[in-house]
Amino acid sequence: MRLYDTAKREIVPFVPASSIVTMYTCGITPYDSTHLGHAATYLTYDVLQRRLRDMGYETRCVRNITDVDDSILPKARELGVHYLDLAATELARFDNDMETLGMLPAWSEPRATSAIADIRGFIGMVLDRGFAYQAGGAVYFEVAKFPKFGEISGLGRDEMLRLAEERGGNPDDPNKRDPLDFVLWQPSLEDEPSWESMWGPGRPGWHIECSALALRELDTTIDLHGGGADLIFPHHECEAAQSEAATGEPLVRHWMHQAMVRLGGEKMSKSLGNLVFVSDLTKEWDPRAVRLACLVNHYRYEWEWEGQLIVDAQARLERWLAAGEGDGGLDEVRERLDDDLDTPGAITVIDETAGSGQGVSAAAALLGVWF
Repeated sequence: MRLYDTAKREIVPFVPASSIVTMYTCGITPYDSTHLGHAATYLTYDVLQRRLRDMGYETRCVRNITDVDDSILPKARELGVHYLDLAATELARFDNDMETLGMLPAWSEPRATSAIADIRGFIGMVLDRGFAYQAGGAVYFEVAKFPKFGEISGLGRDEMLRLAEERGGNPDDPNKRDPLDFVLWQPSLEDEPSWESMWGPGRPGWHIECSALALRELDTTIDLHGGGADLIFPHHECEAAQSEAATGEPLVRHWMHQAMVRLGGEKMSKSLGNLVFVSDLTKEWDPRAVRLACLVNHYRYEWEWEGQLIVDAQARLERWLAAGEGDGGLDEVRERLDDDLDTPGAITVIDETAGSGQGVSAAAALLGVWF
């Protein structure tokens, strides 16, 4: 299998360290319903796991739940509800959407709030190794002490500063030695959750949560880390920096990111409100067609949601089902998936095989389409 590696910026062989493939994919911040951008991302890693299991590997995919951060807390405040009650409501919707779409269950789905002790210990490791400092009741990672900062994203300083400001990095924080330094621990506002620590009461920063959970649930170095392309910077860049500072070992062997889904020419996102919700689609269309409407687009390239996609996907599904059970096209589909998870190519193979009158259930199963 060959996959594009974000940090290497090329397609390279994907070689797990053992017969158990360890994977970490950044999960949702549960303050709103599951939209198509989420679905496309988790479908990518779902199909990857299906092919790896088909090859004989065991997969252990951890998908975290960010149930305390700078997104969920303001939303809970706006709605006048406890942040954990908001998280519980939205997680129930998310779990139902994932089950409806036929997703493989996560091997582990830990909450950030379950890892406060781990996070405090992790921050202590970063401080002890000289990569962080305390200021204004907070703890910051000092990027100047980590020469590899920026290697995953490949971005220059100006672009990193722009994205940090756009994505909650607060480069204007006067307590920072460098605008690119990022928070590991921060004081809580009056109405926010707070935990005691050696650095004063407060709560964890966003990036440290995933580092602590990845180390606790998997290992010092994991085979593959994934998520949406909007997480490359700052989230994954910061996560890798603090993890490697703490442990002295690489966090990830292979970085794999899902490109953005767009609607009306803009990235589909909660902040913009230009969303297509999975629950709405699956009320009207077969969930398997929703899968196909996403997978007809290659994971590495941005694509625009249009209503015709689901119409075409439903018709395609019906043709496949009519072709019946069988293993037609299976080896060719495997080849396509091994070529940088080429799901559009795999779908074309199944289309042609079904059109020739052969059953395609085994090949379709690799895409998570059940008969």
